[in-house]
Amino acid sequence: MTTPKPTTSQTTAAPKKPGGGDGKGIALFVIASCQLMVVLDITIVNIALPHIQSALGFSTTSLSWVVNAYTLTFGGLLLLGGRAGDILGRRRVFIFGVLLFGLASLLGGFAQESWQLLAARALQGVGGAISSPTSLSLITTTFDEGPERNRAFGVFAGVSAGGGAIGLLAGGLLVEWLNWRWVFFVNVPIALLIAFLTPRHVKESERHPGHFDLLGALTSTLGMVALVYGFIRAAQEGWSDKLTVGSFVAAVVLLVAFVFVERGSRQPITPLHMFADRNRAGTYGVMLCLAAAIFGMFFFLTLFVQDVLGFSPLQAGLAFLPVSAVIAVLAGVTSQLLPRYGPKPFMVIGSLCLAAGLSWLTLTDVDSTYVGSILGPMLVLSAGMGMMFVSLTLMALSGVESREAGAASGLLNAMQQVGGSLGLSILVTVFGTASRNEAKDQVPAFLSQAGPLQKAEFAKTGQLPKPWSDQVLTSGVTSGFVVAAAFAIVSALIAILAIKVRPSDMERLKGGAMLPGGGA
Repeated sequence: MTTPKPTTSQTTAAPKKPGGGDGKGIALFVIASCQLMVVLDITIVNIALPHIQSALGFSTTSLSWVVNAYTLTFGGLLLLGGRAGDILGRRRVFIFGVLLFGLASLLGGFAQESWQLLAARALQGVGGAISSPTSLSLITTTFDEGPERNRAFGVFAGVSAGGGAIGLLAGGLLVEWLNWRWVFFVNVPIALLIAFLTPRHVKESERHPGHFDLLGALTSTLGMVALVYGFIRAAQEGWSDKLTVGSFVAAVVLLVAFVFVERGSRQPITPLHMFADRNRAGTYGVMLCLAAAIFGMFFFLTLFVQDVLGFSPLQAGLAFLPVSAVIAVLAGVTSQLLPRYGPKPFMVIGSLCLAAGLSWLTLTDVDSTYVGSILGPMLVLSAGMGMMFVSLTLMALSGVESREAGAASGLLNAMQQVGGSLGLSILVTVFGTASRNEAKDQVPAFLSQAGPLQKAEFAKTGQLPKPWSDQVLTSGVTSGFVVAAAFAIVSALIAILAIKVRPSDMERLKGGAMLPGGGA
């Protein structure tokens, strides 16, 4: 599909605010609100999962698809969403994605059958894949390069990093005070408000003539879906399962085909020369490892505080509130310091903070308390997240030509979603193995102490009661934290070895003129 080259400029300035303001504050509010809505939806649903399971009749295995249907379509279509913004205009694509996300949320809230909810979750992922990369690109269109854009990226990065924890809090409030359907309904008025404000305060980007690389989009999307599904399947059925092996084989074939398609395409959905840039390739690698670590962290901590510490959904949400606060503060501070020190120190220190916090969490046991064993590690790792997200966002888009900004931001977001999905699947596999091994030790202890009724219930369900089940869960969770910490260490090594900040990058961060060559 080819769009005609515009005969006149397609860039439309946002209307001025009454009183002479340029409306950039509202523009940033609109863009950040969209990103918050999309990001927090990943975790806001987690709190409601037990209620969704009982209401719609999901089995324990099929319940995981309430999360997977969203992350797979979101991560798989991000590249196409970024390209659509480049070709059709980022503002109009942004509005369409937001409205689609709102519609899907409405359908999800009204779902009466399990398949209806899964379809709505997949449609939410499509809407998020369209709106999220264009929202990041709109920052480059709306804010001037230098301190102004640094501050905007700081806000955006803080929202991106803290959205998961905010989702847990919002999910707890909505489930306890209303019901599970409101974790979907709450998105509808937000989407409508964003769609109303966007044309009034966000300017349109220039439309770049070109075509949609449909074959590239298809092979990349199906390849990533197959890869993620392979890990999920391995966690459930084992690595030797035929469908697991088939998924990995299909992923390799599709992703190799994607590379060949992109190399031969005149206007690829993912310009492969982006990976030729050492800094950008390193940034994508750091984001992949970072997401793999933090998705698992949220998943396992949510399980631990509710199942072992006995927190209610609201209490669990409140427990994560310090994460959002620290991320927001550190993202703001980092954006101010970047022009002086550059992004590399914050990537390295942030990764090491993340690794330290996750390593600290490996010491958790069944006698741990929130204040004594959970809060401290969360503060350390959230400080690292705040430093890393703003640095990664700026580095990924540094020196990118305007016509490729959508693809670059889409690729960064894709690395976050795919890294999170793959990492979580790997950690769940580790969790399952460690839990099964611990259960072998706990079952004899249980049988030696249990009464006849407890033994009969165990024979019927196969589930250990407390406190034996807490031992099994804690063993699996701490094993997961070990692997998550390893991901963070790999992230630090990539930042140390791959990232080399150049004088041109520092000039851009300071708002200076671009040096000859202009590229990053």
